[in-house]
Amino acid sequence: MTFRDENLRLPSDDWRAYQGVLSRRVFAFLIDYAIVALLWIPAAVVVFFLGILTLGLGFLLYPILFVVVAMLYFGLTVGGSRQASPGMNMMGLALARTDGRPMDFLTAIVHLVLFWVGNALLTPFIVLIGLFTDRGRLLQDLLLGTVMVRRDSF
Repeated sequence: MTFRDENLRLPSDDWRAYQGVLSRRVFAFLIDYAIVALLWIPAAVVVFFLGILTLGLGFLLYPILFVVVAMLYFGLTVGGSRQASPGMNMMGLALARTDGRPMDFLTAIVHLVLFWVGNALLTPFIVLIGLFTDRGRLLQDLLLGTVMVRRDSF
């Protein structure tokens, strides 16, 4: 007996769905991190006033503030209904799971953390992996069972 879930959306097997994804992904990354940097500014102001209210204790949030802002940004956008951050949307991309389930908040954050860890350990190889894998998948995509697709094919 098989069950059919209407919420499942499997990524396309058509090669055109992955054409130019790596280059678009680089530009989406640049756009997204510019947005995260802009979002960091008001968050830093909030932490400043929080630090004053807590007699300096709130200032301890500054070292992790960029990470927290980035995690919330990617968790809420990639884990949302569009399955893409604003940068990905601008570049016509979406992140899909290979099992067809929609992206959720936690999977989006784990994807981001694996990207950071992969870049910290394997800096030049993280993008080179995409040149040699099927559908241009990067290390974090292979580990999580995700794939970046062009929005018009998903």
